[in-house]
Amino acid sequence: MKKILIKNIKALLQVGEEIPAVLRGKQMSSIPQIENAFLALEDGEVVAYGSMDDWEGISDWRDLEIIDADGKYVLPAFCDSHTHLVFAKSREEEFVDRISGLTYEEIASKGGGILNSARRLGEMSEEELFEQATKRVNLLKSYGTGAIEIKSGYGLSLKAELKMLRVIKRLKETSGIAIKATFLGAHAFPIEYKENHRGYIDIIINEMLPAIEKENLADYIDIFCERNYFSIEEMEEILTAGKKYGLQAKVHVNQFTVMGGIKKAIELGALSVDHLEEISEEDILALKSSTTIPTLLPSCSHFIGIPFGDARRLIDNGLPVSLASDFNPGTTPSGNLGFVWSLACVKMKLTPEEALNALTVNAAYAMGLSETHGKIALGRKSPILITKEIPSIAYIPYAFGDQHIEQMIY
Repeated sequence: MKKILIKNIKALLQVGEEIPAVLRGKQMSSIPQIENAFLALEDGEVVAYGSMDDWEGISDWRDLEIIDADGKYVLPAFCDSHTHLVFAKSREEEFVDRISGLTYEEIASKGGGILNSARRLGEMSEEELFEQATKRVNLLKSYGTGAIEIKSGYGLSLKAELKMLRVIKRLKETSGIAIKATFLGAHAFPIEYKENHRGYIDIIINEMLPAIEKENLADYIDIFCERNYFSIEEMEEILTAGKKYGLQAKVHVNQFTVMGGIKKAIELGALSVDHLEEISEEDILALKSSTTIPTLLPSCSHFIGIPFGDARRLIDNGLPVSLASDFNPGTTPSGNLGFVWSLACVKMKLTPEEALNALTVNAAYAMGLSETHGKIALGRKSPILITKEIPSIAYIPYAFGDQHIEQMIY
């Protein structure tokens, strides 16, 4: 049994036995913490915590690894509930296109975007995809991420979608952290089905979903409900089919237009609705009466120059907010949640505490991990991160270009 005692912690954050599964509105403004604290772990499980004034007896353990965290913060690792980190190649040529004035939709119309990644992924072996994805997972872990959701969607054929999902399944088995797999076959229509939506939807429902169930390859199902992609009616048909195979929905919606997709996703039992760069009062009202969590992706807005999701409006309306990276080769080539934290503060006007709650407690909820991740409590095995010596927790989003994570404990 591996025993670890972290002592002299400047502040132990997100700690306690009464933290809700999801934080809403004003609840997001505070972080439970213990100053001058200790944390005791056995095989990663929290067995004791408290003030250094009350740690008598803990130091009597045998075979004990002691970590002195003087001047450092200890908190649960971040959860990244929206990524596309299994992909073939980077797309920096599209980055240059955007600098030259092309929009996301214009790049897609000339063969870039999702279809570009799908073409490249189809040419790459499963082994090479796995090796590249493993490097990316390890990079995200170094940023303080302790759980990752990964979507398919760069396959757009039965063979290639299964290849992606098999890679994700291997990552689950080898990465050392919690990984959730999301089937996103409805990411875009392949070129050969551009004028035959019915044909591709039939493949998703009649071929992809049964094959995914047979190999137990997915936890969730997603769809890009947006102008020029999938309509609300198509979303309803696909997500309803996915539900029959036990896949709960997590939906891309309202990235560019308000189409009524949020309300429909809620009706279909979506765990989260992601992007929300555009939002209406009707969307707000629908979310208020639901258990669906809005997930915002500020580094995507930053990179492709679209509006930032109105996190302030959501929170001020008493709603929860989750933050995620959207790590992907086209619109967010970064999985650094420390940078996401900073963008949420600078561009979305969240306080550091609100943004941290969105990256831990609420992000864990957005990927179905509330029972294991996002907070520190007795009996839990949430991955733990230790910062470097920093003056305050607000210093992390403030000094956004620095690496502030010193150590991760899984």
